[in-house]
Amino acid sequence: METNGRLQGIRQQIVNHPLYQQLYSIEDLRVFASYHVFAVWDFMSLLKSLQRQLTCVAPPWVPVGSASTRFLINEIVTGEESDTDLNGQRISHFELYLQAMDELGADTTPVKQLLLYLQHGMPVRQAMQKLKLPDAVQQFCSFTFDVIEKAPLHAQAAVFTYGREDLIPDMFMSMVQRLQALYPSQLATFTYYLQRHIEVDGDHHSYLAAQMVAELCGADENKQQEALELAHQSLEMRKRLWDAVAAALPSRRVEA
Repeated sequence: METNGRLQGIRQQIVNHPLYQQLYSIEDLRVFASYHVFAVWDFMSLLKSLQRQLTCVAPPWVPVGSASTRFLINEIVTGEESDTDLNGQRISHFELYLQAMDELGADTTPVKQLLLYLQHGMPVRQAMQKLKLPDAVQQFCSFTFDVIEKAPLHAQAAVFTYGREDLIPDMFMSMVQRLQALYPSQLATFTYYLQRHIEVDGDHHSYLAAQMVAELCGADENKQQEALELAHQSLEMRKRLWDAVAAALPSRRVEA
């Protein structure tokens, strides 16, 4: 399935987003993390939706789909749910991100309260509204759950592959490393998280994920178009989230 022409424009807007150059201080990074943590969280729900549909997760076991696709999803789930932290202890990437936020001094109360609401059975959108999360966060996560609840499998896979993987560019990593030189005790875990993200979501996973989308769409042009359209929408939502973060940065407010 050819994606470069259809998605390259919006993807470049994200990779080259001015947000990365506007993160000047530790306070800016705290604001960034307070928004981005919800994207880290809802990614897990998208991943688990794919695992549920592409593998057998309930007895009695029967083989589902292709072994290569099962391997891809199970490998990514393992890495996301039970990687290791700086001390070699098992941890999910989401929980690692929370550790990084604690080191930063970023506020984790909203996302932790969201988890409590969900654990007590409150619907996702109701919980986000109750917490009065920023509109851009609510829209981003609502889109993700619309995909999970309504989109066909091939479209979910496209959003996962082209809309949620490998979108943290090298320039962002360079920025964090620059800030780490200024705040070494507060950015060690955040830098480690980014390094693990880049390592885990490297060329191997990207290649397998693209294969997964191609296999699910096959030669069906309608499926291919549907997959590309939702992937494009997911990138648009990421750009809107980045726009909102940039507008909320303390340094931006000082400049204004």
